[in-house]
Amino acid sequence: MKAVILAAGLGRRLHVLTRHRPKCLIEIGGKPLLYHYFDSLLPLGVPRICLVVGYKQECIREAVASYPSTVDVTFLVNHEFERGSIGSLWAARGALDDDVVIMDADVLFDPAILVRLVTSSHSNVLLMDETVTQQTEECMVVMRQGRVVALSKHVPDEYDLVGEGVGFLRVECGAVPQLLRSVEMRVNQGLLDMEYEDALEDFFRDVPVGVEKIGGLPWIEIDFPEDLERAERDILPRLGGSLSLGGRGLG
Repeated sequence: MKAVILAAGLGRRLHVLTRHRPKCLIEIGGKPLLYHYFDSLLPLGVPRICLVVGYKQECIREAVASYPSTVDVTFLVNHEFERGSIGSLWAARGALDDDVVIMDADVLFDPAILVRLVTSSHSNVLLMDETVTQQTEECMVVMRQGRVVALSKHVPDEYDLVGEGVGFLRVECGAVPQLLRSVEMRVNQGLLDMEYEDALEDFFRDVPVGVEKIGGLPWIEIDFPEDLERAERDILPRLGGSLSLGGRGLG
C-alpha cells in the first residue's frame, strides 16, 4: 500500500499564512502539518508516499528533506495547481499502481482515524464523520443502500446516511482503472476547475465503496484562520501518541 497526498493547492482562504509557504507546511504543535502525516503513516507500514505538489513546491521538497526519519517520497507536479484538485489526482495517475490511500494535505487528524481506514474490511472505503451535519460547504459522504453514492458539497435529496468526509479514500489496486476512468472523463471534458471528489460519481456507481465512521475522534480540515486556532486549541491536545514520533519544526 502507498499513500498519495494531494498538496499542490494555493490555500487561498489562508492567504495570510500561505503567501510564503504551502498550506501543508503550516506549523501545528511546533511542526509542519505534513510531518503529522508522516508520523501517522510510517508506523502503519505505509512507507511509500507520493506527494503531488505545485504551489511553492520547493518549500515542500526542502521540508521532506529535513524530516528527521527516513521516508520514501516521490514527487509529482500538478502544473495546473491554481485550478481544481482534479488536476492533482490526474497528475498522480501513474503512481496508482498498488492499493492506495488518497489524502488531502490539509487535515489534522488522530492517528486512530488512519488506522480505521487502512485496516477496514471494505476493499474500497471512505472515512465519514457521521456526527457532522452540513452547515456551509462541508464535503459530505452520501450513502444509499449500503454504499457510497456521492462525495460532494452538493447533497442529493435522497439518502440513507450522510456525514462529513474527512478527505481520505482507500482504493484497492483492482479498482484503480474505474477510478481513473471517472476522473479522465472530466479531464477530457476540460473540467479542470472541478474538485476531484465531484469527479468520482461514475466510480461510486461502478465500484462498491463503504465507509468507516469516525465520529468522536478528533480531526479538523484547515481551511480558514479560525480552523487553525481550533486545531491548536481543541484538536491537538486530544490526538494520540503518534505525535511523539519524530518531527520538528522548520525553524
